[in-house]
Amino acid sequence: MEREYHRPEFEGGLRPRPKRAVTDYGSTTVQWMRNRRPRYKNMPRPEVERPSASYIVDMQPPAARIASAAESIPAKAVHSSLNKVKHPINVVKWTPEGRRLLTGSTSGEFTLWNGMGFNFETIMQAHEAAIRAVEYTSTDDWLLSADQTGVVKYWQTNFNNVKEIQAHTEAVRGLAIAPTDSKFVTCADDTTLKIWDFASSTEESTLTGHGWEVKSVDWHPHKGLLVSGSKDHQVKFWDPRTGRCLTTLHGHKNPISKTMFEPVQGNMLATCARDHTARIFDIRMMRDVLLLKGHEKDIITMAWHPMHKNLLSTGGVDGSIHHYLLDEQNPPPGVPPSISPYDAADSQNAPSQTIYPAHSLQYAHDFTVWTMDWHPLGHILASGSNDRVTRFWTRPRPGDTNYINDRYHIGQAAAEAQGTFDRSQGRRQKMEEEEQEAEDEAEGLVDQKLPSRNMVGAPFLPPGLSLPGLSAPSDGTSSALPGIGGASQHSIHPPPPPPPPAGMPFPPQPNASGAPIPPPFSGMDPSHIAQLIASGSLPPPPLPHGHGPPPPHGGNATAPPPFPPPPNFPGFPQGMPPGMPPLPHGMPPPGFPGFPPPPPPGGLGNAAPPPGWPGQLPVQQPQQQQQQQQQQQQQGFGGGGGQGGAAGGDGLVRKRAPLPDQQDALKAEMSQGRYRKAR
Repeated sequence: MEREYHRPEFEGGLRPRPKRAVTDYGSTTVQWMRNRRPRYKNMPRPEVERPSASYIVDMQPPAARIASAAESIPAKAVHSSLNKVKHPINVVKWTPEGRRLLTGSTSGEFTLWNGMGFNFETIMQAHEAAIRAVEYTSTDDWLLSADQTGVVKYWQTNFNNVKEIQAHTEAVRGLAIAPTDSKFVTCADDTTLKIWDFASSTEESTLTGHGWEVKSVDWHPHKGLLVSGSKDHQVKFWDPRTGRCLTTLHGHKNPISKTMFEPVQGNMLATCARDHTARIFDIRMMRDVLLLKGHEKDIITMAWHPMHKNLLSTGGVDGSIHHYLLDEQNPPPGVPPSISPYDAADSQNAPSQTIYPAHSLQYAHDFTVWTMDWHPLGHILASGSNDRVTRFWTRPRPGDTNYINDRYHIGQAAAEAQGTFDRSQGRRQKMEEEEQEAEDEAEGLVDQKLPSRNMVGAPFLPPGLSLPGLSAPSDGTSSALPGIGGASQHSIHPPPPPPPPAGMPFPPQPNASGAPIPPPFSGMDPSHIAQLIASGSLPPPPLPHGHGPPPPHGGNATAPPPFPPPPNFPGFPQGMPPGMPPLPHGMPPPGFPGFPPPPPPGGLGNAAPPPGWPGQLPVQQPQQQQQQQQQQQQQGFGGGGGQGGAAGGDGLVRKRAPLPDQQDALKAEMSQGRYRKAR
């Protein structure tokens, strides 16, 4: 039964969502199980559906009416599903329980769609090349997939890839599994078929006989019989035990696109080709008994109904989908009916009976229909196309007649003329469908990224100024290492230092900055200096004003502190020694707040640093640490601990900014109108 869910009222001033169709098979199955009784004589039968909306409650699943295949024709489009990044859909396959639809695209991705609401569930990169075939085992425990490069992969039901084999050197076009799940067969563009042992993944035999690319293969539902179709226009039957070709059918005059055994009884074989026709072969007679016409262009794919053995659906290059009832001819006006070979006097030589579509969807897709698959219960047909759309089709509800004039039946232009399709509304609906799929994809875990961390500058630089490649923090966060972080593109570079004055005692290395080599000092003879160096009697350089002579060897005098010097050093005018250039612009003089104090004479050793030391936390008692951790947890901070560092010399702990909470993110999305409740 098809249901429609939508929001009846506005939420937060947002426009209401359009109705979203949801197909629920549970109610029809419960209705059937409740009213099913043995049909004795004069016993009342369940209520028959009539063309009225009040009979929707009396709808029953296809299994309840095996003899009424016409009631299971999927004539109505329910939903069109699109990926965020769109690729042509090569394979669609329902999961064995029918809860989800699996699609394989040319990008090698598996996408799972919900089987009732048709919304996006998950996506994964399954192959490195285009996926060409997908098949489940009869026990529903394993999934096999093949791709363009000839690789076959084993998957568990949770899509865990457990094995990968290189089956062919060229693209694999078909894949089929034996009824016992002990063997499987593959066909490829290398003109061969290969039979593999499922458990050991070893090749058992190679079937050769086709003269061109093999496009399709199928295993009989309960017999040891294989069928293959090739680009050489031939359909061949194979014995999987011996690998021998049993017979060859020559019914088509163009490359074969698809070959499929009828899944209920297995007596019929359906084939389609690029000659605009499909044929039904009776394997008991080894001849074609039905000729299916109606397609204006080549037929690419087919799908047998899982319950009705006389219902077959085909998809063509022009994007059309046709449904055939094999026991009804449905000839167009002016075409005389034909006789079935079963009713002819000479059944072996009688011509095939021509069957025309019972229902046609001329504009089902915009481009080639590559694949189709029926739901296990038989009430939904899924189709994948080169227009990058996965479309779901179902049977109409009693009293529903609007679908006859939709754009999938009569085309977009005719639907606009009749008022059943609005171009602007169609664009808006398509946009809303894409938004729905994007929201469904975003309903997973929110990527909780940390706030962007700018870098902390050096302790001797003022706020807003940092070393090259580093930037000052703007949000109060700290890096993992005290005072160090990643590079930023917007770092503030200090200006280059000015050229040194002529009286500077230690000139820079020659040509280090591109300047010419300065002349030697007056009164100095370079040759005399070289002789002093060679003899080892070179006197020490003169000391700056205010500095005493160095202590004797082994003395205990305190060495001068390393750069930068302590603040207010005596004898330093404006904090710099004589002859040194002034500090660059923005460089603080000694004594600037936050300037690190000099270390003690004997070094820190194992003692704890004093409060305010850069990159260190103040010493706390265990009770204070516990209270501080509880306070951080209450405020929602995501850690930091002893690695957070302190800001300058104030002794305060630099706390990490809180991670974005999902509830806050939800409120933010709702305030911006980009979030709607689950449908």
